[in-house]
Amino acid sequence: MTTMILPPRYPVLFNPKARSQRGRRALEFLMDNAAGLALYATRSGEEAHALAAKFAADGEPIVIAAGGDGTLNAVVQGLAGSKTALGVLPTGTMNVFARELGIPYDNLDRAFEVILEGNVKEVDLFEANGTPFVQMAGVGFDAQVIEETTWETKKVLGPLAYLLAAVKVLGEKPPRMVAIGDDGQREEGVAVLAGNGSLYGGQIKLFHRADNQDAKLDVLVFKEAGYKLVLDSLRGVLGKVDFDKSTVAYFQSRTLKVTADREVPLEVDGELIGRTTEVCFGDDHPERLRVLAPKKPIGTRFEEAMKSMMAWTKKTVGGPQG
Repeated sequence: MTTMILPPRYPVLFNPKARSQRGRRALEFLMDNAAGLALYATRSGEEAHALAAKFAADGEPIVIAAGGDGTLNAVVQGLAGSKTALGVLPTGTMNVFARELGIPYDNLDRAFEVILEGNVKEVDLFEANGTPFVQMAGVGFDAQVIEETTWETKKVLGPLAYLLAAVKVLGEKPPRMVAIGDDGQREEGVAVLAGNGSLYGGQIKLFHRADNQDAKLDVLVFKEAGYKLVLDSLRGVLGKVDFDKSTVAYFQSRTLKVTADREVPLEVDGELIGRTTEVCFGDDHPERLRVLAPKKPIGTRFEEAMKSMMAWTKKTVGGPQG
């Protein structure tokens, strides 16, 4: 009797209810490549977390998250502390972690090629009150904006929904917080962001010194609310914050403790965790997260088209004339 050796089928966790055009294209891509994949349509983040944890416990070498940052974070939580590598098929709106690692976020075929190439990068995995995150976490203002933004308003207004929520939050009395780093550095403010990677909310390089392999969090403490918070946030987006003159403190720390004078919301990787008066950040996993990533960042279709055009122009205009 001959035993047939079947090729590996990578488990893929995805949200079958994605309603956007990107979501529909993602489902078509998964169906087109189903022969090499084991598809698991998850009904919630909790189920994605549980399935990822089961695959890791069973010794699966690779688990693929096909979705946005919410699906990705759920799978990361399940893989935390294991040797199972994470594959990323970015099908969400922002895909911040994919952008951070240089994984093509606008081309699923090329993103899948990254997985098949098998290049593993190990990145730091931090926790906020026991919940793992790979990109960033927020205490206060940005978490409250997420809390105030409903799915219905996002469906109707898109990104404008977050702006309207931000205007509402800015009109409220801010909490008072204290952030304490591992060397005893103490900063008081109204909102705190902790970055493992450099990007915030897409292509915004807000954490300018961040390195997701240095075992350090990059911490921003916004000291004043209202227009100064908005102004310093915009300066941060443009990379023009002078931290000696602004109302923002920036420091790095392996651990972080944030306390607030009242319950404030906490978000990790864009997902709301809940409300609390104290958040403890740390790296409680001796194993880094193993991620399938390109050796060098891969540009978007637009970037590659521009490079091709520039190369063609240089060759045509600057080359020898016949």
